[in-house]
Amino acid sequence: MYFLDFFAGIGLFRLGLEQAGWTCKGHCEIDKYANMSYQAMHRIKGGEWFEEDITKVSAQSLPDVDLWTGGFPCQDVSMAGERRGLYGERTGLFFEFVRLLRERGDHKLWSSTFAMQKHLSGGGFLAAA
Repeated sequence: MYFLDFFAGIGLFRLGLEQAGWTCKGHCEIDKYANMSYQAMHRIKGGEWFEEDITKVSAQSLPDVDLWTGGFPCQDVSMAGERRGLYGERTGLFFEFVRLLRERGDHKLWSSTFAMQKHLSGGGFLAAA
């Protein structure tokens, strides 16, 4: 089984999935230091798909996989942040992920660290998945 790793950070989704027998076909990470760590830790193979900025990704450029993962930025919903919510500059990147799902048209299963972030305005929980 194959997956893509969006908002990859240092690759903890990848670590767990590869230990479970999955194969990563690529990742997307804008932070250069996180990406340097990711590449060093996971020994990226030549030809593996990579894009730095999710806003520049075209759905047609993505390899065919069984699962997309995404550890979406949470700064805008964090109690320590400015609480801009889902439409904040960083957390709003979640909608770029949704855009890719819609453009692709094949609604793959996906996982997210964002799925149960506490919703600051209403006190409930978001059901992003």
